[in-house]
Amino acid sequence: MTYDNTNKGALFTNNDRKTEKHPNMTGKININGKDYKLSAWSNTSKKGDKYLSIKVSDLKQKEDNDVPW
Repeated sequence: MTYDNTNKGALFTNNDRKTEKHPNMTGKININGKDYKLSAWSNTSKKGDKYLSIKVSDLKQKEDNDVPW
């Protein structure tokens, strides 16, 4: 039996984080059969609530604040 990863993803702690611009967590997600890169930053709202800010981008796209795959 093969595992169907469609419309699923995971985030993992980014142990290579060097600056505040680098994401706290990175991973992959599959949306409708296409794989994407996930990046997430831990933030705190003005009210003091903690949340994750999430970015989805193409796997091949590399930016200065992203970790190499």
